[in-house]
Amino acid sequence: MGQTDGLPSCSVVVCAYTAARWLDLCAAVASITRQTVRPLEIVLVADHNRPLFERMLAELGEYATVVENTRPTGLSGARNSGVAACRANVVAFLDDDAMASEDWLERLLPYYADAATLGVGGAVHPLWQSGAPDWFPLEFAWVVGCSYRGLPAVVAPVRNLLGCNMSFRREIFALAGGFRSGLGRLGTTPLGCEETEFCIRAAKHWPGGVVLYAPDAKVLHRVPDARGRFSYFRARCYAEGISKARVSRLVGSGPALASERAHVALNLPRGIGASLAKALRTRRLAPAARAGATVLGLMFAARGFARGLLEAPKPAMEGLE
Repeated sequence: MGQTDGLPSCSVVVCAYTAARWLDLCAAVASITRQTVRPLEIVLVADHNRPLFERMLAELGEYATVVENTRPTGLSGARNSGVAACRANVVAFLDDDAMASEDWLERLLPYYADAATLGVGGAVHPLWQSGAPDWFPLEFAWVVGCSYRGLPAVVAPVRNLLGCNMSFRREIFALAGGFRSGLGRLGTTPLGCEETEFCIRAAKHWPGGVVLYAPDAKVLHRVPDARGRFSYFRARCYAEGISKARVSRLVGSGPALASERAHVALNLPRGIGASLAKALRTRRLAPAARAGATVLGLMFAARGFARGLLEAPKPAMEGLE
């Protein structure tokens, strides 16, 4: 199926920084070419890696427009470089280690018929290399870039989308600016929250605008064994706390922490209670370990948040790239 009448045109941006995930990148591109609603274009961005850019151009150039990140190094700059190369009315983003379901765009794009919709994203399901660790709490699936327990089960407005599976009207980037440098992943450094800050800022520039989470628009996200280790869990929670502190300085603690407060107040206690009850009922250690990991994850994030509040603002955060 091609571009369906009545749906907006769509460009899909995929950013990559390392050739170590080359096979994953190829799988991501292949999943986009199989869409039931064909995008206007695929834009691949090499993040300050010339050999990777040249390989992308040589081997994937027939399927995509290949560009280099001309902005600061990191995911925010790479995404902004990708947006600058797009021509469609809607810009969708897919991670280089993710694969979209064949009806991904077909399920995202219809919501743009409503003029109030400024962005739509979908669910991200983990594809664990060797299976999820027994101790890993589903409420913390965001640690590995996936949808976590507590997100809506049906289409609903949300504060922000998951970076692995999101889309926005292209005009919002002209109105609100791009993703902010100083936030977002830099290589393997597990910072984030550039999507959170962007969605909050975009909503301020689009009166009455909403960001929608559509769980039926699915992608699979590869999770290597290294991200199933407790050391990664600890580092990612800590980094998330730092990132949330940076966002709080930019937009205020109210918008920056609204979803987190609700998650901590409702979903985490519910998950801890359910895990402990299962541990008592089954006499197994794994559910108790999940409860413990939930408490520790919250502590790591709180420690990172405190550290983030104490650090000096970085100049790169003052401008938009």
